[in-house]
Amino acid sequence: MNQGCFYLLPEGASPEAIVVCVCQLTTHFYRQGLGVYIHAQDQLQAELLDEALWQQPSDGFIAHNLQGEGPPQGAQVVIGWQPPKNGRAVLINLAPKAPDFARRFSQLVDFVPSDDAGKQQARERFKVYRQAGFTLTTAPVPSQTQDE
Repeated sequence: MNQGCFYLLPEGASPEAIVVCVCQLTTHFYRQGLGVYIHAQDQLQAELLDEALWQQPSDGFIAHNLQGEGPPQGAQVVIGWQPPKNGRAVLINLAPKAPDFARRFSQLVDFVPSDDAGKQQARERFKVYRQAGFTLTTAPVPSQTQDE
């Protein structure tokens, strides 16, 4: 069964804080050997995430690329704003709507913003994922993602 977690963003979380959180979660999954597709809301956000992953310390390097770049099958971590061409184990969704292709992933990460409009969009995504068969949980954003 597909598993998903909605992380509750703290009050006033900046876009930079969300990027840091996504990088930590991506590192966590990457070190477990899992492929990750980060679904950005648009090209600008995808490019910001790409740059943030390149800025990781050398001992925290994450093999990644923007969708459509790199090898034909893509790297272990792919960042895009369109439906992915190849499957991965984990979907990290940053788009305001639940992507139609979410059920292709065994694990899902999504976020609940602290503002009312963002919370309502998250509720709608939660419903869509649940209808798609995901078992969902919520949790506070980890202050530091631990490797298992």
